[in-house]
Amino acid sequence: MRQICLDTETTGLSPETGDRIVEVACVEIVNLLPTGSHLHFYVNPEREVPAAAFDVHGLNYDFLKNHPVFSEHVENFLEFIGEDPLIIHNAAFDLKFLNAELKRVKKPHLPKERAIDTLQIARKKFPGSPATLDALCKRFDISLASRVKHGALTDTNLLAEVYLHLSGGREPTFNLKEKKIEVKKTVAEEEFRPAEQRKIKLPSRLTEAERKAHEEFVHKDLKNAIWAA
Repeated sequence: MRQICLDTETTGLSPETGDRIVEVACVEIVNLLPTGSHLHFYVNPEREVPAAAFDVHGLNYDFLKNHPVFSEHVENFLEFIGEDPLIIHNAAFDLKFLNAELKRVKKPHLPKERAIDTLQIARKKFPGSPATLDALCKRFDISLASRVKHGALTDTNLLAEVYLHLSGGREPTFNLKEKKIEVKKTVAEEEFRPAEQRKIKLPSRLTEAERKAHEEFVHKDLKNAIWAA
């Protein structure tokens, strides 16, 4: 089962007011495990990056303006994700930005039904508890050492691990190979041995008269007996 973990970084919170994508990362997982195949690219947003957004991901326009615009990445992006489900933390946010970019280059939008939202899964599984990606990493004891700032590729790799835990892929299991259960035998079980069958020929209890009467009944009185055919 192929799925794609996906994350974006942006210049702000609203594509409706002109905010744009600045980074995209996709990590392929098959049967809940990363395969090592991924797609990662930076995007020239064709606008300045506000200080608030820079504080989150550390990407400024001086760096981003040297990278291709989204239209130059879109074919590779669509080819990589194919038709497979998209694993996204807070899917509504990323999808609205991706669909704004896809609309701008006249490509079909990504339907919300295609997304598996780990934020919603976490809120249902742990009601009342923090459900941010950081909080889930701490809950599942996933190292955040590589995460100095938000980065799409780093966050997507963390998301793949979180999704594995949320899907029950790393629940504690019994290791029967390491823990052998010894069943002690009772004294009666240890000493029991089946007795050897003794071959003893018992004497017949039929009298000679009874034997002759039986033979006469079987061979003479019974009509159409199958053994007489």
